[in-house]
Amino acid sequence: MRCHFYGYLDATDLFCFSMPPKKEKSSKGGKLNKAQKAKKQQEEEERRLQEEEEARLQAEKEEREKLEREKKEKEQERLELKDQARREDELNELHHLLEENHTALTTWKADAVEKAKWKRYMRCDGIPDPAAQQDLNTYISLWRDDPEVNITLVLKQCHLALQLMEELEDLLRDVTDPQECHKYQEGLINLQELYHSKLLLTTEEILKRASMNIDTETGNMQTVVKDVDITLCLWANLKKNPRFRDLNFGEAGLGFELPKQLAVSHIAVRLLHTRHDHLSLLARMVHKTIHTPSLRSLAGGEEVPADIDLPEQGETKRTGEVKEDIETQQQRVDEEVQSIQGSEGKKSAASLQSRRNSAQSAEGRVSQIQTQMEALSAEGDLTCATVQLTKMERTECAQVVDLMQHTPLGGVFYCDVFHLPPQANQVNGWEIRQLSDEGLQVFPYPMEKSNLDDNKALPCPPVVVSVTLPDSVAFLETPQVARWDAEVKQWRMDSITDLSYEEEEAKISFKMDSFQPFVLMQETYANLPFLSWELRPLGQDAALFTVNGALIDLSITIQGNQCMLQLEQERGLSHLIGQWMSGPILQRAMLKAGINIFVNEYTDKYVITCGKDPLTEHAAYKQMALFASACAFSRSKWNAKCGPEHLVMQACEHHGPDPVPKDSWSLYLLGAQRSQKLEITETSEQFSPDYYPGSEFHSTFIHMLQDNMSTDGTARTRESNYLFVDTVQSLLCATRPLMYS
Repeated sequence: MRCHFYGYLDATDLFCFSMPPKKEKSSKGGKLNKAQKAKKQQEEEERRLQEEEEARLQAEKEEREKLEREKKEKEQERLELKDQARREDELNELHHLLEENHTALTTWKADAVEKAKWKRYMRCDGIPDPAAQQDLNTYISLWRDDPEVNITLVLKQCHLALQLMEELEDLLRDVTDPQECHKYQEGLINLQELYHSKLLLTTEEILKRASMNIDTETGNMQTVVKDVDITLCLWANLKKNPRFRDLNFGEAGLGFELPKQLAVSHIAVRLLHTRHDHLSLLARMVHKTIHTPSLRSLAGGEEVPADIDLPEQGETKRTGEVKEDIETQQQRVDEEVQSIQGSEGKKSAASLQSRRNSAQSAEGRVSQIQTQMEALSAEGDLTCATVQLTKMERTECAQVVDLMQHTPLGGVFYCDVFHLPPQANQVNGWEIRQLSDEGLQVFPYPMEKSNLDDNKALPCPPVVVSVTLPDSVAFLETPQVARWDAEVKQWRMDSITDLSYEEEEAKISFKMDSFQPFVLMQETYANLPFLSWELRPLGQDAALFTVNGALIDLSITIQGNQCMLQLEQERGLSHLIGQWMSGPILQRAMLKAGINIFVNEYTDKYVITCGKDPLTEHAAYKQMALFASACAFSRSKWNAKCGPEHLVMQACEHHGPDPVPKDSWSLYLLGAQRSQKLEITETSEQFSPDYYPGSEFHSTFIHMLQDNMSTDGTARTRESNYLFVDTVQSLLCATRPLMYS
C-alpha cells in the first residue's frame, strides 16, 4: 500500500512525498516462508543422508580392516606355527655349520702354532725364545756385559731386542696365568731398560768425540743417525754462541729453539725418536685395573656408571670405596701387576655374562625357549678380545691422559740435555782424555736458583719444539701433545703450551717447560660412529667391507684369511695401504697408524651407540660371515628405531665385483626368536615391524635369506672356506657395525 502526498512550495514548484515499501520479515528471529522451510528441510535431509553414508562407509572400512587384521593374525599364527615346527631343524643346521667351521679352524690354528714353534727352533739365529725365561735372562745378561758402543752394531742389537719385545707383547695378550704374566712383564721391562741404557752409552761415546766432528759453519757438533727403528739427533754446544739458539735437524723433521741460558752453557742435546712406544705400554701395565662398561649400550636401559673397579674377590665396591688415595694405589701396584693380569680375562667374561643376564631379565626373556644363540654355544663366549687399557683417577682427569680415550701415535720423542763430556786433546799424536765412571750427567733445566749467579739470574723460559708428523701415521684431527711423568708413570697434557699445527706442511710446534719425553696423540674413537657400512661379496671366499666413518672412508678387501686396506691417503702409510696381511696383524697395524675402526667393551663410554643386545648382535655377525660369499649386507637407518632387542639391516643376494643395485636391497628384522623380511623400505616415512607379504618367519637369519636366494647362491655359501668365514666374522666382531653406526 502506498500513499502519495502532493503539495506546492510555491506557486510554481510541485512537490511529492512517497512512503518506502514495507520490508518482509527476515529469517533471523522471524518466521520462514515456505520456500525457505523447504530448502532447510532439503539441506537437513542431505546432511542426514551424508552422515548415514559416511557411517556406512566407516563401518564397512572397519569391517574390512577387522577382517584383514583377523586374516593377518591367522596368517601370522600359521607362519609362527610353521616356523616353530621347523625350528629345531634350522637350529641344528646352523649349529652344524658353525661347529664344522669351528672344529676345522681349531685344528688349523693348532697346526699353525706347532709350525711356528718348529720354524723358530730351526732358525738357530741366537735369538732366545721369550717364553723360556732362562733363555731370555741369559740373553739379557750377555748383552748387558757386552762392552760394544759402536752405533752401527748397537743399533743391530737393539733391533733384535725390539723383536723380542714384540713377541713378549704378543704373549702378554693371550696369557691367563698370573705367574706367566708376571714373568713376561718382568722380561719386557728388563729388555726396555737395557735397550735405552745401550742407546745412552752409544750417545756418550759420540759426544766424547764431539770436538772431532765440528760443523764449520756453526762451530758446534750436529749429527743424525737413522735406521728403521730409531732416529738419533745429537747437538754439542762447543762454541757457546748466545745468538745461535735454533737447532734444526731437517732430515729428521725435528727442531728446537733453546733458551739463552742453554745457548751459553756447556751442554749437549739429544732427541731420540723411537718408533715403538715403550712408555705407554709401561703405563698400561702399572696402572691396569678392571672396568665394567656402561649398560646404556647393552640393554637400552638406564645408564650405570662405568668407572667402578671390580675388587679381587669379585664383590662390587661402592663409589666411595673406589676413589682411593693415589699414594695408596701406588703401594698396591706391584701386587696388582701380578694378580690382576691373570684374573682379568675371567672377570671380564663373568662381568659380561652378568650384564647379559640383567638385560634379558629386563626384557622378560629369562624363561624363553631355545633360541638361535643356543646353536652358537659350541663356539664358547661371544665376546671379542678386549684391549687392556689404563684407568684415570677422577682427581687427575684434567691432567693425566686417559689411554682409553686417547691413543699415542708415531712413537716416542725423548728430549734430553746433558753436561757435555770432557773432550779429547791431541798432543804429539797422542789422544788425552779425562775418564769418568759417572757416565752422561743430566743438565738440570729449569735451573735451580742455587746454580745461577745472582747478577746473571734470568727466568727460565720454555723450550720451543717443532716436529714434522711421521709418515707412518695418519692424524685425522689436529694432534695433541702429552709429556711423560716418570714419577707416576703416566702421560700428562699440562705444561704443554702455545701448540700450533700447520696442516699443509704436516708440522706441529709447541712449548715445553722442561726436557721430557713427549708423544703425539689422537682421539681413539675419532672416526666413530660410522655413517654407513657395507659388506658385499667379490666372489667365492672374497668380500669387500666398506666403512664410511665420521672423518674418513676406507675399505678392506678380504680374500681367504688375508686382508688388504684401501684408503685415500695423500701422504705416508705405504707400509699399510695395499698390503696383504692377516686380520689380527692388519688390525694392530691400523691402530698403530691411527686408522681406528675397531671397538672394545669400553668404547660405549665415549661413542653414542644403537644400544643392542650383544647376544643377538654377535649371532647376526656369525651368520653374516657364513653367507658373505653370496650375500651383501648394509646399514639401515631403521636399526636405531627398532629397539634394543631387534636388529634391522639391508641384505640381498649378490654375485660379482660390481656394486649392489639400489633396488636389490631388502630389509630384514632380526631378533632372538626369529627373523623376518620387512614390508617397509629404507625410504619409508616411519618404522613398522610388519612382515613382507608372501614371506615367512624363520628361526635363523641364514634360513630367512635362503628364501630369496638362487640355488647357485645357496650352494656357494655351503662351499665357503672356514678361514674366510672366520676372517669375516672376526672383522665384524671387531668393528660391530650394527652397534656403532
